[in-house]
Order: sequence, then C-alpha cells, then structure tokens
Amino acid sequence: MSSKGKPPEPPKPGIDSAAVRELAQLLKETGLTEIEIEHNGARIRVSRGAAAPVAQASAPAAAPAPAAAPAVSGPPAGTVPSPMVGTVFLSPEPGKPAFIAVGKSVKEGDTLFIIEAMKTMNAITAPKGGKVVEINVADGNPVEFGQTLCVIA
Repeated sequence: MSSKGKPPEPPKPGIDSAAVRELAQLLKETGLTEIEIEHNGARIRVSRGAAAPVAQASAPAAAPAPAAAPAVSGPPAGTVPSPMVGTVFLSPEPGKPAFIAVGKSVKEGDTLFIIEAMKTMNAITAPKGGKVVEINVADGNPVEFGQTLCVIA
C-alpha cells in the first residue's frame, strides 16, 4: 500500500484456544481459582468452579449451562448462578428500589442484579421469565462464581 493509503488495521481480538488451555493448566498447577489476561485488545478470563475450568471472553457473561446431576441433588430448577466473582448490588444505585423482590414476576432479559468485578459493572439478566421465589444474596456482599443469586420459578 502507498504511503498515502490507510494504515493497516490492527488484528481483531478473538479467542485463542491455546491460550485458554495454557491458562487452565496454570490454574491447575498453582491452585488459583481465577486468572485473567489482556493481550492485543482481547481479554480472556478463566475461572475454576467445582468441577472444571470455564473460560469467558470479554463479552457480557452468560449464565453457565446447568450440569447433569442426579434428581436428588444439585441446585433447584430456575436457579440463577453468579457468572463471576465480585460484589453484588440489588439496585441500580444506592437509595433506589431493588431490581427484583420475592414474588415479583420477571421477563427473560430483565436485569436482576449488578455484579461489580474489577471496577466494571455487569448486569445479570433473567435467563427466563417467571416469578422470583428466592433471593439468596444481600446488597453489597461478595459473591463467588457459581453461587446461587436467586431462583425463578
């Protein structure tokens, strides 16, 4: 390209599966529960839950798929787990009403909570519509990856 043309665009961020594997191995070797790196505009976070490492791109976090478990154990149907480690907030800002309340109906995509992780506010949305039957966290408290935030029936 001539010197008068546009400069070449930087490479677009993408998920590097080899990097995810290396980070998962590093978690295993060090005993850490979570690690995050940023390189060339791509951010990769690998968290280790109870069973296996889980990788997340910098896109908005989605609720993990429920694991197959015997009918007698496991989280109740409609459980909304935390997709990350952070501090949970029940309202959009201090002094404002909470996003949800027990007995309130929600639609799929409604904001249920905000989790602050690494100074970033992440909206946690309802994976399905229904009635809120339990809220399992308190405003301003820390939450762990996979911890039950609420139950929607």
